[in-house]
Parts: sequence; C-alpha cells; structure tokens
Amino acid sequence: MQLTLLSAQDIRAALPMRDAIQAMKDAFTAFSSGRAVVPLRPVIPVPPVQGTLLVKPAYVEGGGLGAKLVSVFPRNPQRGKPTITGIVVLVDPETGEPTALCDGTFVTSWRTGAASGAATDALARPEASIGAVLGCGAQGRTQALGIDSVRSLEEIRLHDPNAEKVADFIETLQPQIGARLVPVSEAREAVEGADVICTATTSSTPVLEGRLLSPGTHVNGIGSFTTEMQEIDVTAVARARVFVDSLESARAEAGDLVIAARQGETRPEDWTEIGRVFAGSAPGRCSADEITLFKSVGVAVQDIAACALALERARAQGLGSTVEL
Repeated sequence: MQLTLLSAQDIRAALPMRDAIQAMKDAFTAFSSGRAVVPLRPVIPVPPVQGTLLVKPAYVEGGGLGAKLVSVFPRNPQRGKPTITGIVVLVDPETGEPTALCDGTFVTSWRTGAASGAATDALARPEASIGAVLGCGAQGRTQALGIDSVRSLEEIRLHDPNAEKVADFIETLQPQIGARLVPVSEAREAVEGADVICTATTSSTPVLEGRLLSPGTHVNGIGSFTTEMQEIDVTAVARARVFVDSLESARAEAGDLVIAARQGETRPEDWTEIGRVFAGSAPGRCSADEITLFKSVGVAVQDIAACALALERARAQGLGSTVEL
C-alpha cells in the first residue's frame, strides 16, 4: 500500500488561505445541503491530564473520505508542546484504500481560520476595519490570517495573558498580514469598537463580554468545544444572531450556546447553519446594526475537504512524499 505524506508546509503551499476559505464555503454548503455524511464525533476525555481525544470521520460527495484523530491537551504548553495535535487519514472513496496521511495539527488550525474567514466574508459589514483576536496560540494566528483575507482591516488588536505569545505572534505574522497588529493588555481594550472579533482560547470562563460589543459587530467563536467551556458570555449570545457550523454538534458541544440556552437567552431553533447562507437558502446579515455570532465547534467535513483538495494540488505540484506500507 502506498501513502502520500503531506506536511504542514506541503498543505500550506498547496492550499493558500484564500483557497482554503473557498474550500470551507464549499464544504459547509455540501454539509448543510445533505451531500455529506458526518457522524457526531466521539469525544474521549483523559481526566488525569485534562485532555481530550476527538475522532472525526466524514464523507463529502466529490470531496473526499477519511477521518481525523485530534487531541486537545491544555497542559501541553507547560511541556513545550502544542495544545492541539492530530493526523488526518484520507481514503479512496472508490476502493476504500488509505491514500494519504496529513498533518492534522496544521490542518485543524488552518481550516478553522479559513472557516472564520468564510463566516466573516458572509456576515461582517463590508466596511469593517478593526479586528480583534483573543488568544494568541496557533488557532489565533490563523484566525487573524482568515479575517485579514476577506476584509481590508486597518488593525487587528491582540490579547493573550502570555505577553511572550503576543510578541511572537506579531513578529511571525506581521509580514503576512495587511492589517497592523496591535498588542493590548486587557481583553476589553481589544473588544471595544472592534468590527470583527475572534475568540480562540480553551477557557471555561468567558473572555468576551457581550456588554462591550458595538452594534454591527461580527464575532467568530472557535475555542470552546465542550458543554463546560465558555469563551463568550451569555450577554453576547443573547445580543447576537447565531450561526453555527452544525446544528447537531452545536447543541451537543458548544458550551457558549448551551449555557445561554439553559438560561433562556437563546434557542437552538433560532440558530442558522452557515452552510445554508453559502447555499443561498438562508439570509446572512440583515442590517448594519445587527450583531452576528458564528460559533464553530469544528466539523470533520472541513478537515476532509481541505486535505482532499490539498492532496490533489500537492500531487500536481510535486509536493509531499510517498511511503510503502
């Protein structure tokens, strides 16, 4: 059996952010249109280290078949290791044979940033000029790249409790981003007056206060993925029109929304899958003053669609390597 190996560098070269954003629009459209099979992912807790292993299979008609194993271990930074790691296995949809092994750690952050870029393109005001990113880890970096790709932002404000992370974020990302990257010491400074806000933390207590949101703000919430996690407070959810990647997954896993729903501040029947907006079967932003919230817990269709397209392009460009098993 032959497997193509795609590294982070291979995937990034084969699938630049703007192309990844379009791939996410197509993937979400397929998902919400019934052209994908995506079982609810098993979530396996690892209590001794507060870790989580997620198993995420998916099939997209004309867009790939496979599964991702991704682990989220919040204590890893203390060991000098990334919080999120993973692999993606692609399978030939005609024969069932494994065809590729991809760097799932990179794909997870890359497709998540692309998903927020896609949602921002659909929901943020065209004239948006101020961005904010709360959480400056690997996910925060691709959030900045994603929103910068779809709006002509003047500045993106950055907040993280770890000042070294912010400094490294700016040093690494500023050459790749059109907006000016501005460090701020408090989350409030980042949020007040921002047009597009991304939360990219693993916090169980809110880092985004809804009372600070200006009319017309768009928020991408991508950090929380269990019912106990809550980056975005109930007030923010209550003030916003809510869009999700998957209604089923959001009901089961999106702590920000589940907690607000328990308190009667939002209702799942009022949430809209973002794929329906891309398909033209549901409206996006309805007014300049409307606050919009895209809550993503991650859907396997994103990983498989991104990797399948990256594999196709990598082969055409002579990227990656091949191993015999």
